[in-house]
Amino acid sequence: MSEPATPGWILLRGLVREARHWEGFPERLAQALQQPARAVDLPGNGAHWREASPAHIDGMVDALRRELNAAGSRGPHRVLAISLGGMVALRWAQRFPTEVECLVLINSSLRGTAPFYQRLRPRQYPRLLMALLLPLSHEQRELAILRMTTRQQSDLHGVAQRYARWQREAPVSKANLMRQLLAAARGFPLPRALPGLPALVLTSKADQMVSWHCSRRIAERWGWPLQCHLSGGHDLPIDDPEWVIAAIRQWLESGLAGRAQQPGGERHQGQADERPGQSAQAKADTQPKQ
Repeated sequence: MSEPATPGWILLRGLVREARHWEGFPERLAQALQQPARAVDLPGNGAHWREASPAHIDGMVDALRRELNAAGSRGPHRVLAISLGGMVALRWAQRFPTEVECLVLINSSLRGTAPFYQRLRPRQYPRLLMALLLPLSHEQRELAILRMTTRQQSDLHGVAQRYARWQREAPVSKANLMRQLLAAARGFPLPRALPGLPALVLTSKADQMVSWHCSRRIAERWGWPLQCHLSGGHDLPIDDPEWVIAAIRQWLESGLAGRAQQPGGERHQGQADERPGQSAQAKADTQPKQ
């Protein structure tokens, strides 16, 4: 890793995505919060495309920790993670709580908290298989993926061309794709409580890949605040990076990041006791622009 080994924000991407897919988000986050932020690739993706992806979330956690330790960065870290990266981040915090200061989870899902048809919407099964397994060109494949993951991009073809170039430079093998899918499907044993771990859950009601109810259930299980974007897609940091950054900054400034999570899934002190579904809508109405 070329960045200084100063503890700060670690950003983790999802299935077959790499650090470059954050576009300029890490720099914008660092500037807005005045804290270091860097994206790290999981095995099989990006800088580590030649490596075999672990078929278990624990293997991804171990690889991530080895990379950070080798760089002399032992935390505690603030972790922002999307989708599969959110599973890795939560397991990391569960196994090594002193290394993770707080979490921001975006459009993630966990086995044991939501049914399979919400963790990946059934109407996307054929599209995902076609995009990832058929002998399409890199541009065709990336365009198909973008149509599943984004709702806001105005230049999909231009973005797809850029992503296709990255795929040619650091190709994700089909074997690594299957290992990553298997790791996500297997999940990991979920803790009943995560005392002392503050977290913010962000989700998109218009996510076409993963139901926003997966994020709602994660937030309810551990008593974490939930904020919902009404029009963004699965790749919310790309669709509306300003909204994501503003939500994180507001959360940090409110003091939620410094409060211990209450055992047993209770809510933080001072957090409204809202019914499922209503909290996301209410918060979205008062949050930064859509």
